Amino acid sequence: MSYGTNRVLESVTASIAGGRITALLGTNGAGKSTLIKALSGANPNYSGTIVLDGAPVRLTSPQVASRLGVATVHQKVADGIVPGMSVADNLILTDFASGGRRGLVTERTTLERAREVLKTLDLPWSDRILRTDAGRLGISDAQLLVLARVLRTTPKLLILDEPTSALTAAEVERLFVVLRRLRAQGLAILYVSHRFGEIESLADRVLVLRDGVLAVDVPRPFDWHTILEEMLGRPTELQQGVVDIRRGERTLLAVRGLPVLANAAPLDLDIRAGEVLGVLGLLGAGKTELAETLAGARPMLGGSLELDGTPYAPARPGDAIEAGVVLVPEDRQAQGILPGWSIAHNTTLPFLRAFSSALGVLSRFREAGRGDSVIASLHVVARDAATPIDDLSGGNQQKVVVGRWLADSPSVALLDEPFRGVDIGARREIGATLRRLAADGRAGVVLSSDVDEILEVADRIVVLVDGRIVLDAYADETDRATVVRSLLAIASSDSASADSASADSGLTPTGAGPDGSIPASGPGPVPDPESDPARNENSR
Repeated sequence: MSYGTNRVLESVTASIAGGRITALLGTNGAGKSTLIKALSGANPNYSGTIVLDGAPVRLTSPQVASRLGVATVHQKVADGIVPGMSVADNLILTDFASGGRRGLVTERTTLERAREVLKTLDLPWSDRILRTDAGRLGISDAQLLVLARVLRTTPKLLILDEPTSALTAAEVERLFVVLRRLRAQGLAILYVSHRFGEIESLADRVLVLRDGVLAVDVPRPFDWHTILEEMLGRPTELQQGVVDIRRGERTLLAVRGLPVLANAAPLDLDIRAGEVLGVLGLLGAGKTELAETLAGARPMLGGSLELDGTPYAPARPGDAIEAGVVLVPEDRQAQGILPGWSIAHNTTLPFLRAFSSALGVLSRFREAGRGDSVIASLHVVARDAATPIDDLSGGNQQKVVVGRWLADSPSVALLDEPFRGVDIGARREIGATLRRLAADGRAGVVLSSDVDEILEVADRIVVLVDGRIVLDAYADETDRATVVRSLLAIASSDSASADSASADSGLTPTGAGPDGSIPASGPGPVPDPESDPARNENSR
């Protein structure tokens, strides 16, 4: 089977049983997305046979797949949202597509039907939110919208591709409750994730694709060392930490008196040359706001910045790029790539002057060379630099975005959620690239909501809660439990005010899970609950 210019599946034969959650694993480019597109009708150009409920079917379009009982939530959430239409209209979008609702459609009836859809995930969105343009939703709420719309029905096969990548722990737990209920009702569920903790918690069976071939098909209990080795094609450790902790002696970017949130106290932060700084924060903590402010994508709310001892006040991203400060944004699809453009075009767009002659003529040869360099340095699975970026898996697209910004060795590299939807092998390649950048005297900053991602790459760890720094320590001066406790101790003391603010806004509360914890979603199996304070209910 081919997808775009890459042949990525070879004679895959597998069964997905009703009343079971089957997990699908594989590195970026292994063929997971291609298989999902075939099963969902999004890529009808497949060979072989798909049998549904004992009968051979040909899934020629998403509409045909839906009529036959196949429901899919794709990794690219933006594909499931129609900007310009309200949140309520998007929640009942399938009614318009199927013609299942007749008669006059009023705002009142639309809101009533939308509220029913919200009940599938217990989403407490107000009518004000339901009337909002869906295009204005953040990535987390957009993902919840798509999930709620799909889960309002009971299909025969439910396919979920990285459904929790942008969700908080509380939202993940609500989704897991629904999935367990659907499994008990006999639904067949195909669940794709790079988070082994989630799979250990949910799955009855694991399938592993490697280079387009089904390499593993095993039931519980899972041997994660074997699964990981089969997935990557080589032995590797399940969990890794930074061994050679580096301490930067020189402050490269100084932050003084900067409020990252409207009602937050000003913070001070030193970003030092020669080390990787990990900023850990839950959704709403202010980490994205911090990154965007430093990169000139968001106006400063106060305070001052100094870059290498010189006043630094970027009014726009171009100012930051020119000064050597770059940002890998949180939302790859909306902010990081240009659909329809080649890898080469995507890697060189911010630097066209450097790839053009004195007369302003773009050198295709030099542009292709930069694309090939990014492909080689981060092992992007692609034919060549002329490959359209749409033909790549989500993880390989992320490698291209990261490679674009790190290729010229910036002074400060800010990576906001760089490992979202990225397999463990690619995650370690990106981390190693960032650490090499820091070793050359630059500064790397990784901002993430995942504890294990931060511990795996950072020399120094900063925990951010409600725009405040509650921990700033080097990795050899602290441990996972201390990092988690520093986050949860503050978060729990503020829970009452957070719940009140959440209720006022009508949006889903952000932050920790229902017990005040955050998920163990790192590369290894879920840790023992007695020894790991970060394990929550979605890891049972």
